[in-house]
Amino acid sequence: MRNSKFHRLFVDQLEDMYWAEKHLVKALPKMVEASTSEELSTAFSDHLTATENHVSRLEEAFRMLDQKAEAKKCPAMKGIVDECEEIISETEEDTMVRDAALILGAQKAEHYEIATYGSLITLAKTMGHEDVADLLVQTLEEEKEADQLLTQLAKGYVNEEASMQ
Repeated sequence: MRNSKFHRLFVDQLEDMYWAEKHLVKALPKMVEASTSEELSTAFSDHLTATENHVSRLEEAFRMLDQKAEAKKCPAMKGIVDECEEIISETEEDTMVRDAALILGAQKAEHYEIATYGSLITLAKTMGHEDVADLLVQTLEEEKEADQLLTQLAKGYVNEEASMQ
């Protein structure tokens, strides 16, 4: 099964997510710096630490599969991060409008990751890679938590304050 087209699809998508997570490690500090509210800045900072762990987990998954950890450019995440950078440049500093825009952009990334990790878990289980699936489940749960936190911040005060600016 390790040489099958299905297995290759799985590894290709792991390589895609490996690139995506490494790209986010570079992008999240910009989002921390661009945030107006301390809560959002902290959320991005905490997620940077989590994302570094996601990179490490993917490296472990590659080891478990006896594969070299290689990153394959992820056009989807590149586009999402480019859009976030555009949001930063197009919104006024120190405003809740910028924070609302950052949350919107970050949730696009989270939703992409949630969808991809969910699918990767299913593929891993289909091939009997339960150990790899277990690693990916940990990451999936952290991505869902990050998304929920962003929603709470948006609903809690960011969007309300932004709507008054």
